[in-house]
Amino acid sequence: MLSSDVVVVGAGIAGASVAAELSERLSVVVVEAAASGEEHSTGRSAAAFLPSYGSASVRALTRASHPLYEAMAAESGVPLLQPRPLLWLATDELGLEAVTELTRTSPHLDRLTAGQAHRLCPPLRAERVRSAALDRSAADVDVAGLHQTYLKTLRRRGATVLFNAAVRDIRRHGQGWQITAGEHVLQCAKVVNAAGAWVDQVADRADVPAIGIQPRRRTAFVSPTRYDGGIAELPLVVDACERWYVKPEAGLMLGSPADATDVSPGRPTPDELEIARALEAIEEATTLGLRSVQRAWAGLRNFVADHEPVVGAWSEHESFYFLAGQGGYGIQMAPALARLAADIIAEGTLSQETAQYGVSPAGLHPDRLSVLRGTR
Repeated sequence: MLSSDVVVVGAGIAGASVAAELSERLSVVVVEAAASGEEHSTGRSAAAFLPSYGSASVRALTRASHPLYEAMAAESGVPLLQPRPLLWLATDELGLEAVTELTRTSPHLDRLTAGQAHRLCPPLRAERVRSAALDRSAADVDVAGLHQTYLKTLRRRGATVLFNAAVRDIRRHGQGWQITAGEHVLQCAKVVNAAGAWVDQVADRADVPAIGIQPRRRTAFVSPTRYDGGIAELPLVVDACERWYVKPEAGLMLGSPADATDVSPGRPTPDELEIARALEAIEEATTLGLRSVQRAWAGLRNFVADHEPVVGAWSEHESFYFLAGQGGYGIQMAPALARLAADIIAEGTLSQETAQYGVSPAGLHPDRLSVLRGTR
């Protein structure tokens, strides 16, 4: 039997990052149902750092993550961020309104004319551009490098990471918990439920109320381009109403219909009709000439009712913590969110550093969901 201060359920980016932060103060065991932590959302992300993307709290946590990314890269010698500007594109009236709102909520954006947008991204059809906004602080993320950096930190600090160890049972044991995960029996004082799309199932096994997680499918694909210019330095181009996006990916173009279809936890399959819609929309806005899909896949984006992350324990179920509901923003804000969550889990309050992120713990606490759902 393994004993520790904390057991973290889930070894994706959420579980690995918060476990690494906690391991500096507490003994930690991480359990993961799959053979690796990259089989679901973590390994299927768009790998982008976008400070103008998401709610106010997401944007704040993303901004706070930038120096943490740089510090980890300096320590590990692995560059985790590579600059790639984000071009928010409006091709119709709805998009024009969206760009106006984006520039209001993210004042660091530069508003561009159609000509300026075309010069930045020559494949754009200038006649289709109603307006655009440029986020120069955006970047590509080395997701695998980030994830491995956290796992290496865990092992260096003596934490235990168990793969192929699905949680079968969680029950109260004295003042703490006893967990059966795969063939392992664990005892701990605190549980951190970072199981992504499966957080409600894990909570149910512990007889703890669910937070109402809803997984949503996001389809992506890569395609060769007929554009004869260099593509490596092109920006990430996102429809301002989030109906599609496209960016360079290893000599090809990665695109997505930015779909968000409710699905059950599991391995979603890409939606061919959504891919066709995205290809048509990208063709209308650009001369990239994307025709054939070389590879397609789908990932999960997990939300609760208000689309904000969940960090903390229900007031009536202390010592069972959630770190969940990151939506499509989990990678970009992972470093700061993990540090904030570790303060809440280990100390019950924010440190001076995490308090400066400007994100209220009450806005992330699961108790807020009882008001939205009318029950707990």
